[in-house]
Formats: sequence, C-alpha cells, structure tokens
Amino acid sequence: MATFVFRHKVGDFKRWIKGHQDRVDLFGDTVSGFKTFQDADDPKSIVIVMEVNDIERLGAIINDPKNQAVKDRHTVLEPITMSVQVDV
Repeated sequence: MATFVFRHKVGDFKRWIKGHQDRVDLFGDTVSGFKTFQDADDPKSIVIVMEVNDIERLGAIINDPKNQAVKDRHTVLEPITMSVQVDV
C-alpha cells in the first residue's frame, strides 16, 4: 500500500463535496481510505490523500470514459495531478 496525493480543481465546491459517497463507492476497493482537503487560498482547488491498494486499477477507474458522467456531475476539472509519497 502506498500514499498518493491527487489534486484538481472543481467548478462548484459545494456540488463536488456532496459527491463524497460517490467517490467512496467508485474507489472503495482500490483504496483503504482517503482524506479530503480544500486549498485555503483557492476554494475550487481540492486535494485528496489516498492510501492506495492498487494504483493501476485506480488509474483505470479515473481514466475510464464511462466514469466521465460522475466527473461531470461533480464538476471535476482536468487535469488531475497525482503525487506519490517518497522515502527520505
């Protein structure tokens, strides 16, 4: 398991945050949990920190065209950037 950070903007934060359960349902079996943050200086910029069990499967879910309707419904804006935890 590895920690990943995902960042993207949203068109409407209130609408996006109401979609939390959709994210839990969509990503549920590929992550063991996640935390959600909103940038202090940009309310339309969000960060999700996930403990990922299967990054390849998670990437496939995120990039699957049939899930575009979920992104649209929750006003997710591209690009979605991903960072991985590094050992120091």
